Amino acid sequence: QQVVRYDSESKDDITKASVDALLSQCTSYIPNVDVVLLSDYGKGVLTTTFTNHVIEFAKKYKKPILVDPKGEDYSKYKGATLITPNKKEASIATKIAIKDDETLQKAGRLLKESLGLEYAIITLSEDGMAIFGEQFLKMPTVAREVYDVTGAGDTVLASIGYGLSCGLSIQEAASFANSAAAVVVGKLGSATVTLDEVDAYEHSLRAATAESKIKTKQEMVHLLQTKKNQKIVFTNGCFDILHVGHVKYLEVAKSFGDMLIVGLNADDSIKRLKGESRPINPLEDRAYILASLESVSYVVPFEEDTPFDLISAIKPDILVKGADYEGKVVVGSDIAKEVRLVQFVEGKSTTKIIERAQQK
Repeated sequence: QQVVRYDSESKDDITKASVDALLSQCTSYIPNVDVVLLSDYGKGVLTTTFTNHVIEFAKKYKKPILVDPKGEDYSKYKGATLITPNKKEASIATKIAIKDDETLQKAGRLLKESLGLEYAIITLSEDGMAIFGEQFLKMPTVAREVYDVTGAGDTVLASIGYGLSCGLSIQEAASFANSAAAVVVGKLGSATVTLDEVDAYEHSLRAATAESKIKTKQEMVHLLQTKKNQKIVFTNGCFDILHVGHVKYLEVAKSFGDMLIVGLNADDSIKRLKGESRPINPLEDRAYILASLESVSYVVPFEEDTPFDLISAIKPDILVKGADYEGKVVVGSDIAKEVRLVQFVEGKSTTKIIERAQQK
């Protein structure tokens, strides 16, 4: 934790020669980048002349310009795409004391309109951020332990810029930046954030909601594009009445890789395979219960009699089936890199549970 800080520096504007040298560099780079970020520390580098020229040049090449502003006068940022002041900075610049949502909206709209921005974002510390575009949107954050807020503003600016350059909407980019900032304030000093850390943080927020782990085939394929460094394990089944045999089987399957995807037979598929009396539990119930298991990363229902199409789309590293498939052809074995067979717990099966229930 910081106890004391002492700085001795000059905050005077840099010389014209320095401005010209920087502009020469910027004008050579800007045509080849996706987005321009201006992080103003108020140390004399982002002079009015320099900032105006960069914004004008970036707009000429239709590049988004994102600014983390400083000071009381934001006029030099006029024409930028977006600015990201915090609540205190926005209050100083607009001379509006932000005390509630009403004053927050008044300040945000004033910034957006007076500077000709496409968006204004006011960061609200533990309360998330407010986005002013065509509409007002307040995006909350999830509280976590804060060790050091150093660099949080830069993280937000960089993350929004990265998100927009990847084709995300402003809301999606802001949500991503919210998560990145939540990770960085949990570290000491001027820390960096990796995509894996952001993904792990977002996954931890979703962990309590089993429903968020239930995906369509298309959603799963899209999600896997962001997880190319993870070893994917796939198994499938009806999982009609979940029992200890299922749970232990899935725990073993998960131990083979980083992520376990369970293909789940839909109701009509089970009827064709096991008869009209099955399933006992409908698809929605079976999927939710499976997704609530810690060992299961995602559940993907499928309508076909076999998971071949799903396996073809997912292309898992490891395909897991029960030991009763020894010597049999495993659907998808020609797609997965490896097939592993797992021994079931003896005497534990949905059929036996149903038989005992009928006897009583």
